[in-house]
Amino acid sequence: MINFQYARASDVADAVRMIATDPTAKFIAGGTNLIDLMKEDVERPSRLIDISRLPLKTVEETAAGGLRIGALVPNSDLAYHPLIEQRYPILSSAILAGASQQLRNMASTGGNLLQRTRCAYFYDTATPCNKRQPDSGCSAIGGINRGHAILGASDSCIATHPSDMCVVLTALDATVHMMGPDGARVVAFNDFHRLPGNTPQIDTNLHANEIVTAVELPAKGFAANYSYLKIRDRLSYAFALVSIAAALELDGETIKEARLALGGVAHKPWRDTAAEAALRGQTASAANFTRAADLLLRDAKGYEHNAFKIDLARRGIVRTLTQAAQATPQSQSDKKIR
Repeated sequence: MINFQYARASDVADAVRMIATDPTAKFIAGGTNLIDLMKEDVERPSRLIDISRLPLKTVEETAAGGLRIGALVPNSDLAYHPLIEQRYPILSSAILAGASQQLRNMASTGGNLLQRTRCAYFYDTATPCNKRQPDSGCSAIGGINRGHAILGASDSCIATHPSDMCVVLTALDATVHMMGPDGARVVAFNDFHRLPGNTPQIDTNLHANEIVTAVELPAKGFAANYSYLKIRDRLSYAFALVSIAAALELDGETIKEARLALGGVAHKPWRDTAAEAALRGQTASAANFTRAADLLLRDAKGYEHNAFKIDLARRGIVRTLTQAAQATPQSQSDKKIR
């Protein structure tokens, strides 16, 4: 048994005070990832700070025409929220592609941002892992690495970020709102998660004494031409080998704006604005989609068991952009390898 203390925060300021005085404490809301990590002895918090009753459960329109999503809005509530379904359907699609209905009922928006990698070696405390114990080594590099990163990896870590929701939030140019002892702070979603570099144990740029309070979506939701494709080993409850979020703004057959982000391929949701820029002003065609895919994957590197992901991602990008251009978003019933 892991001995830990339990406390319940009464408001956001109280939560910040509690975490600031105990750097080994952890916030808990739905607990869909943290409890697993505690069971496997990967996380050993001295104290759990329950934030499940904080007033962070609303979805509100902003003055700029976007939406502010409270950090404690459950994934299932967010996926079926009328404003999300109408204005940001790609986000709804991504959420429904993740986990199971039971887990989505418990998982929170903020918790989704902060979930740890599902690398088997990270969960296996009998094996070296630089994310668990810095400078101990990366077992995945020379081990079974079929599900691991092909972009942005380092000699320290080739793990991937597991979220579906975060791939779309990256593509949509969302922002993350945080609160700490020094007040409120906002960062672009694409800057929230980190690549492993030499510090793979640090997943995000959230400070240890801060709490995520909300995610904000801009006004543009690409509700007409979008698609989210999740390629996985089985349709039910599996993490992505490769996932693709594609959103287009079209003028006839000409692309005015493009958004493209990948999941399952890097330590963070992977977005390449150069690939998006290459699509602007071009015809929505398979040839142009292929060129954008090649540009996005130009630095991809495979390992012994996962080199197939490079071609899988290339074909997936072309397929997802084609579906977005045709306004035929990916069906939830057709996302497994055939």
